[in-house]
Amino acid sequence: MSEEKAGLLDGAIAPALNTRLFGHAAAEEFLARSYRSGKGHHAILIEGPEGIGKATLAFRFANHVLRHPDPATAPSVMADPDPEHPISRQIASGASHNLLHLARPVDDKTGRVKQAITVDEVRKAGHFFSQTSGTGNWRIVIIDPADDLNRNAANAILKILEEPPKRAMFLVLSHAPGKLLPTIRSRCLPLKLQELDPQSMDQALGQLGLSIPAEKREAVLSLAKGSVARALKLVNYGGADILDAFEQMLSASGPAQRKMMFKIADALSGKDSDVAFGFFVEHLADHLAETARRRAFSGDLGAAEHYARLTSTINEQLTVASAYNLDRKQTILDVLSAIVR
Repeated sequence: MSEEKAGLLDGAIAPALNTRLFGHAAAEEFLARSYRSGKGHHAILIEGPEGIGKATLAFRFANHVLRHPDPATAPSVMADPDPEHPISRQIASGASHNLLHLARPVDDKTGRVKQAITVDEVRKAGHFFSQTSGTGNWRIVIIDPADDLNRNAANAILKILEEPPKRAMFLVLSHAPGKLLPTIRSRCLPLKLQELDPQSMDQALGQLGLSIPAEKREAVLSLAKGSVARALKLVNYGGADILDAFEQMLSASGPAQRKMMFKIADALSGKDSDVAFGFFVEHLADHLAETARRRAFSGDLGAAEHYARLTSTINEQLTVASAYNLDRKQTILDVLSAIVR
């Protein structure tokens, strides 16, 4: 199975294997000190943009807790995991009996990652707790991310959060916590992570060995917005070229504009283009929202309302296309046509 199909971006390090974390020293210190106090919350909502290290932080903290099961004797500083330690090796291989990683499963038929975390996945948590109930060890569940829980799965998680087993800990990751059930958020201690600063981005990208052409480096880092995932999508998935074509499309007209539209549609509808397509859809949502805000601030409320309605229309169009597996190229052309109309 390819890394992309397994949900890992090309060029990335799986969070369970990653021994380094950059830019979140304060969050690490908070978690370590909170755990050492013996008064840590049973459910922590680690929130922030995609690709800034939330999952890596969650696995580091899980490693810290499992290596130091007695909070009173745990160090107040979270060290880099030792990859040769038995607990690190168990976590890295997915063989730890005390850690469960809930994420979107892979469809056995297609080999692709499913669109949501289903209730069947959440039931694994119930089985996990029942199997380990008599061990006395910490049992940690990482939900990665909770944004992907469908309605039934979210309600099933909520029931466990309402009556958590003893020595159970939930690390709930979210790119957009406002979209989670309010009842889930209310049962978690929020820990907000910020986008990586330039120095941390340099360190993280250096660890990955991501090669960015010198003439494109400034533009890529600006577009990445402090997210390693965005940087990988920009460089390894053609995201930078797609965004450049989109800007050219917006400024062009006539045949030149149509040419850019088809260039974008071709790039996003080819084989193994799911990551690039998702990246562009996110960028499109940001573009429309920013355009609506800019028009509203300038006093052009009619235009602002138009872009707000357009956002809703396009979201519905993309949802229907996905649900009925409609031709992606035509869907993209329809969406782009609506934007330039």
